[in-house]
Parts: sequence; C-alpha cells; structure tokens
Amino acid sequence: MRVLLIGGTGLISQGIVTHLLARGAEVTMFNRGQRENALPASVRQLTGDRNDFDAFERAFADGPRFDVVIDMICFKPEQAQSAIRAFGGRCEQFIFCSTVCTYGVKVPPGVLVDEAFPQEPISGYGRDKVACERAFLDAHERGAFKVTIVRPSSTYGPGGGLIDNLEFNPVAWDRIERGLPVLCAGDGLGLWQSTHRDDCGKLFAYAALNARTYGQAYNATRDEVFTWRDYYRQAAAALGGPARLVFMPAGWIVKHAPARFGLLAEITQYHGAYTSAKAKRDVPEFRCEIGFEAGAAQTLADVRRRGAWRGAADDSVYQLILDTALAAGSEPVEA
Repeated sequence: MRVLLIGGTGLISQGIVTHLLARGAEVTMFNRGQRENALPASVRQLTGDRNDFDAFERAFADGPRFDVVIDMICFKPEQAQSAIRAFGGRCEQFIFCSTVCTYGVKVPPGVLVDEAFPQEPISGYGRDKVACERAFLDAHERGAFKVTIVRPSSTYGPGGGLIDNLEFNPVAWDRIERGLPVLCAGDGLGLWQSTHRDDCGKLFAYAALNARTYGQAYNATRDEVFTWRDYYRQAAAALGGPARLVFMPAGWIVKHAPARFGLLAEITQYHGAYTSAKAKRDVPEFRCEIGFEAGAAQTLADVRRRGAWRGAADDSVYQLILDTALAAGSEPVEA
C-alpha cells in the first residue's frame, strides 16, 4: 500500500506513520521541510508548498501515484479544490483530517455527539473545515476518488503539548508542580475528551483502503469522557501532586486577557463529548488504549525534555487574574 501524507510532521501524523509502517505501507510525506522531524529511514520526503497551487498540482500530475492520500493540513476550501485537482483520478482513496469543531457547541439529548449531529460551527476554523468536507464529498460523488473524513477532537502526545482549560501552552502545569492554584472556567464540570496521538493515528492508518469507510465521516476520540476536574486531577497525578482549582466564569477569565484565552473563548468553555462507536464498528483496529494519566506523564516529560516547559514565575498577568479571583471570594478547591 502506497500512502502519501500531506503534512506529516504534526502530532497526529506521528501516530499515523507509526501504524502505517506497522501495516507494511510505503509512506511518503509532502511538506515544506521546515520542521525538524526524525523520520524513519523508510519514509520518503517530498518538499514543496501546498499553497503554491500550480506547483503542488504539477508535482503530482506526472509524478508518483498513491493508493491513499491523507491530507493533514487542508484548512481552506481553496486548498481542498487544489487537492481535488491534484489527486482526482490519481488515487483510490483520499482521507481528509477534519475536526469535531464542525459540530459547533450545541449538546444533543444523549450528550455525546455522533456523526449525524448537525454541523453548525461557531468559529471560522470550523466553518472552513465544513466547506472542505463538502468539497471532498462532492468529489467522491463525482467519482474523483473515494473519500473518508476523520474528525479528531483534542489530541496530545510527545512532540506536542498538553492543553489546560484556558490555553494551548499553559502555565498551569508548572503552577501545579509548584503547589500553586490554577484557574478553571465555570464549576469545572464541563465535559471533555483527550485522545493520545498514537490512538488517534490508528483510525487514519487502518481506514486506509478499508472500503467500509468510503464516503463516510468518523469521530476519532477515546471513549472516556471526563470533567475538567477529572482532567486536572489526572494531569496533576502525572506530575506527582494534587491540583487546586479556582473557579471563575469563562467570560470573566476571557475578559481579562482575550488575546491569550482564545481557546477558552471558542472551544473549552463548551462541552466537548463525542462518540466514536461508528469508527470502532467500521475500523475494528481503532481502539484507544493509552490512559490519560499515563499519556499526560509521557507528554509533559517530553515537553520538559524539549525545553518547551512554560514556567509560571514570570507570568504576572496570570497571577494578577488569579489574585483578583481570590479577592472576589473564590476559594481553591482540590480537583
């Protein structure tokens, strides 16, 4: 099986490559070659910019053909149209990495969002991904190639970071390690899922040339749904201590630093709970096996090793917001 990854150096891609190679696939990556990435010797590298549409499409017009193309860095509908021109009639299957952000923020009666839930995104990112999905599904209907859509939620693992409730690159983990309280939105009972990159990568790798997945969309999340209190408690356990949370309304926190807390404003203040039952039905190899506490310990150790650990000592903005919350009467609560 010959597989091309467009992108290929990101977090989920590392998990995808691991499982593709385990399947015996021949793997090629196409990207700008600007990110350091220790590729296995068997992985071929093609260098180029997918946003130079003419050059991108020419590169594959008369170049190597692939059984499966996995697009990890398509974010805009014009990129999707370029990919359709590049690979229409030149591959068996096209797997598109979308996102659960396409669903928006409504909660179904059964709480867990499945693939039939209406797509009503609230962010430009989510709306663009929906437009890309529709372009690829239209290409599928026209017979350009077979399309499979995968919608990951929050993913983590070595090579990336571990978000908290407020931001992508948090000071929370250093504060917890120092025994300091951290902010959490609402009452900490919002629902959330986090999936290790290696578990998420299984769905992409084993959906490849799986005819049951053609024309289908799948959530790619682990089964465990936890509250933010659970999340902080398990992450803190990975660091060897407890987490003390100071609860304040999400809008109050965002108002103090809107540019900083965009993750909270658009995503994490809302429930993020999904079912991947459909994926497990059609791709039986997709089973999430890495527990969050163990995965968090692995991820945070890697963050420290890479020198990417964010210290709290000089973060006067965060400390001022937290002091204001304490002065308003909010007391730290152990997660």
